[in-house]
Amino acid sequence: MGKFDLYKIQLKSLLEENYSFQYELNNDFFEKIDSPEVQKGSVTAIVTLSKKANTFELNFVLEGVVIVACDRCLDEMEQPINYRGKMIVKFGKEFSQEDDDIVIVPEAEGEINIAWFLYEFIVLSIPAKCIHAPGKCNKIMASKLRKHLVLDHDDDENENFDEVDLTGEDNETTVDPRWDGLRNIINN
Repeated sequence: MGKFDLYKIQLKSLLEENYSFQYELNNDFFEKIDSPEVQKGSVTAIVTLSKKANTFELNFVLEGVVIVACDRCLDEMEQPINYRGKMIVKFGKEFSQEDDDIVIVPEAEGEINIAWFLYEFIVLSIPAKCIHAPGKCNKIMASKLRKHLVLDHDDDENENFDEVDLTGEDNETTVDPRWDGLRNIINN
């Protein structure tokens, strides 16, 4: 038995009615996928399938959390997943993906393995920038980052950097007055 046989759906043997499948995607699933974006998590996937003639409509509902690295401090953080989408599957001569929503599977095989699709839907649900809630970033890493960044005080994303410096080092630096002149040129 293959490592993703649980996620195979035998389309040929289905009658023209509705079916429902539920999968618990846990750390074991993410380890088997062996992709760098997500390696831990707990997501419940509910897949409903409707067969109409030679067309199959699969509706996906994925809810749970995955563990990703914070883009600011690099510590692990929980990222909620809430995905709803659909995919149309049709029979053809060979496997292909015509569109984002239409997949062709070989009629001779008569089955589709949805493991990789489930993983892709999870990865696509993760925002481009994952950052801890204000005050939750690793304080030591945040203080080290603060030393190397020029922060705009109007930027809401920089709230994590207002924390106390735990390294005991003095953060006050003198700014060369020539930089003020350059900032005035940029602001005009």
